[in-house]
Amino acid sequence: MNSLSVSQNSHAGMTMLSNRFIDEYMKDANDAQMKVYLYLLRCAGTDLPTGISAIADHFNYTEKDIARALQYWDRKHVISLLYDDAGKLVGIRLENLDARAADIISMPASAAIAQPAVTVCPAPVRETASATASPSSPAVDAPVYDKSVITLDRVKAFKQQEKTSELVFITEQYLGKPLSTENIRSIIFMADILQFSTDLIDYLVQYCVDRGKKDFRYIEKVAINWAQAGVSTPEEAASYAVKYDKNVYTVMNALGKTSSPTQKEASYIQKWFRDYGFTPDMILEACERCVLATDRHRFEYTDGILQSWKENGVHTIQDIQEADAAFQKKKASRGTRTAASSNPFHQFRQNQYDYDELLQKVKIN
Repeated sequence: MNSLSVSQNSHAGMTMLSNRFIDEYMKDANDAQMKVYLYLLRCAGTDLPTGISAIADHFNYTEKDIARALQYWDRKHVISLLYDDAGKLVGIRLENLDARAADIISMPASAAIAQPAVTVCPAPVRETASATASPSSPAVDAPVYDKSVITLDRVKAFKQQEKTSELVFITEQYLGKPLSTENIRSIIFMADILQFSTDLIDYLVQYCVDRGKKDFRYIEKVAINWAQAGVSTPEEAASYAVKYDKNVYTVMNALGKTSSPTQKEASYIQKWFRDYGFTPDMILEACERCVLATDRHRFEYTDGILQSWKENGVHTIQDIQEADAAFQKKKASRGTRTAASSNPFHQFRQNQYDYDELLQKVKIN
């Protein structure tokens, strides 16, 4: 089985991890991406040849997982994927992050001899620098996604497959209309070219519809954005979306949180917006009350406030004001009764006498 050559732009003979990688790149990478990069460093340090299949077997991942991880690091310019004239992946170069050259030098022709066991999908079409570009400007490789390769026969076959036909049906339910041929071509684009799983496409469509976006051009843009960020599962998509959700960070700031939300914190915020259906001003009002009341377990406390409002039909700021007024009135009334019961002149047994009967007894005696 043919394998890929892995070379490195810096020291050989040892496995070195750049401080810049740790400081700038590691925090955003998922487990698969981290493992693949570290394994490539190991292979480069010992001049061991490897391939997509070998890496997939080593970590018990699918070849698609490895391909996505490689493309992720290529987009980050941490590695360079080297292709031959036919668009086949023939090598991987690990860039020296601490002393990166301004221009990416092509792999020598003599090195481009081994063919990989598996083609990286999608194999990006590389753009060359414009003739009018500045000589000092480095050429930046970017994947170009082309839907024209998806034929009508592919669309027909896609609709006839049991698993994918179910995805088409679910998507139609989300959008509330039948899908056109172009819509189905977009779904095939996500499945075949972006390598999205059925679950991820399902989550993507639901994510966009929940935000009032039913245009497939918008859905495709979100899909490409996720693909470029290395998103490969619904869980990763949810985590990635949270990072760039303005509402999430507004709520985090309102609760005095300056860090990125944890998965549990993000689930609370999503529940308040999606499940409870509260507007941002209602949620921020609950956050403000929470901050004034406690500095611990603020998400749980805020959730209790919002859940109480939901159960009592409080949906607007005016509803809150009316509920507060009713509560204060009830509290004042309860306070008056409490004060009366605590008066020492009322702390004795009060008998009920029939004064007319008593007077009659006195006259008789």
